[in-house]
Amino acid sequence: MARTPSNIIPLGTIAPDFHLKDTNSNNEYSFEDVKGSKGTLVIFMCNHCPFVLHVLPEIIMIANDYRVQGLGVIAISSNDIEKYPEDSPELMTEFAFENKIDFPYLFDKTQEVAKAYDAACTPDFFLYDNQDLLFYHGQLDDSRPNNGIPLSGSDLRSAIDALIYNRSLNEQQKPSVGCSIKWK
Repeated sequence: MARTPSNIIPLGTIAPDFHLKDTNSNNEYSFEDVKGSKGTLVIFMCNHCPFVLHVLPEIIMIANDYRVQGLGVIAISSNDIEKYPEDSPELMTEFAFENKIDFPYLFDKTQEVAKAYDAACTPDFFLYDNQDLLFYHGQLDDSRPNNGIPLSGSDLRSAIDALIYNRSLNEQQKPSVGCSIKWK
């Protein structure tokens, strides 16, 4: 299980737009379609990564807790499905159903969206404000598979609370850590 950190991206960077197919609904979505009135959380993830599987229950709770408060939530898988067929769109649909993911789970076939975001790992969290500017790019919390620290979502939840309630946010943000995106 290789540990790849997320890339450092300047806060205030504008969210790249995209048009990708949702494996849950077969609809195509853009950033504009999924953005929330308070902000938008873009999560790069996949079906097979042990880091994603570890944090998925907390991701789903965060989505459920904050969407009602005006946060748009979307997940994107950009992995090469030739080398990692377990991340195919058909299996993404199944994965979303089995895990009760009811936010869009998009497939980035060309990997252009992951490159535009400079995503590096799964999970990789990008939180944008209501002006589509990067507000937070960091970890969910300190929990990792097998490190004994319980999931809390504390880092990401603090960032979302700061965004929604107009609080200041610590400029020091710990990068997310996970499996590398499987590039073609």
